[in-house]
Amino acid sequence: MDRSAFQYELPPELIAQEPLPERTGSRLLALDGRSGQCRDRHFPELVELLRPGDLLVLNDTRVIPARLRGHKDSGGRVEILIERITGLTTVRAQIRASKSPQSGSELHLPGDAAVRVEGRADSFFELSFDRNVEPYLNRHGEVPLPPYIERAPTAADETRYQTVFARESGAVAAPTAGLHFDAEFLARLKRLGVEYAFITLHIGAGTFAPVRTERVEDHRLHEERAAVTRELCERIKETRAAGGRIVAVGTTSVRALESAALSGQLAAFDAETDLFIYPGFRFQVVDAIVTNFHLPESSLLMLVAAFAGREPVLAAYEHAVVQRYRFFSFGDAMFVTRADESGPA
Repeated sequence: MDRSAFQYELPPELIAQEPLPERTGSRLLALDGRSGQCRDRHFPELVELLRPGDLLVLNDTRVIPARLRGHKDSGGRVEILIERITGLTTVRAQIRASKSPQSGSELHLPGDAAVRVEGRADSFFELSFDRNVEPYLNRHGEVPLPPYIERAPTAADETRYQTVFARESGAVAAPTAGLHFDAEFLARLKRLGVEYAFITLHIGAGTFAPVRTERVEDHRLHEERAAVTRELCERIKETRAAGGRIVAVGTTSVRALESAALSGQLAAFDAETDLFIYPGFRFQVVDAIVTNFHLPESSLLMLVAAFAGREPVLAAYEHAVVQRYRFFSFGDAMFVTRADESGPA
């Protein structure tokens, strides 16, 4: 399968640079995977697309202030984007600099912090701090806005680039489909008989890495830590038995749930996953997805295309461009149902 099969034209002005004033203020494009029909909605109308007895699965990961700026001994500037915290004083990170730092060299960061470059693993550097990492980040780190947001982070981003249900620290990018929900809307869904539960998948910097191989099948995702509890597995089975649907909020929730079912049977899962979902994948758990719009030729777009069909998804994206939807992290949302006939969707 050729990577170019997932290309589409996006005018740069449609890339949302700011969140809307209200979390639920976005538009919602509803795509029926079986018919290919799409309808223009607004996000609060999600209540009309869900049913009593459905189970929403949200990602409760919390974004850490993972971006740091400093300099090398030579004075050259460096920008560090932490991929994950690996110990009290150690991290794995990406480094942007005019020349990559060598193992054994030292980087200097705000607050007189010193960071030693211990080595390199693929595109990441292993770094050790001279102090505990997490409290240092909370004091000196920046919100790691995605590269397509062409502005400096503000104080408002500390809350708006974070879901209202974030609780497990460890992500360096937000599960952006969850940004559309506020506490009042979740309570409204619950009153209507729609339940919700949580998985945890700590999103790494690799989520923004493009698919570089010409053949989609040759691409490899970076590993990310995911956790699906035994209690959630039981709730999913009970929901299915009662005729309800499993609605994943975000591609990260999809990947966590489907990782937990790769053996053919859903089971508790707490491990690294590099599951790459593209057309041809057989879904075991998820019946519908709430998701944002994704970059051309990205692994996230390929996941949605696997779920609802490549041609219907790309046609929906073309419609969204014509209708001037807002794209990517602070953009509008989609509600997508499966293209195949399996499951209760």
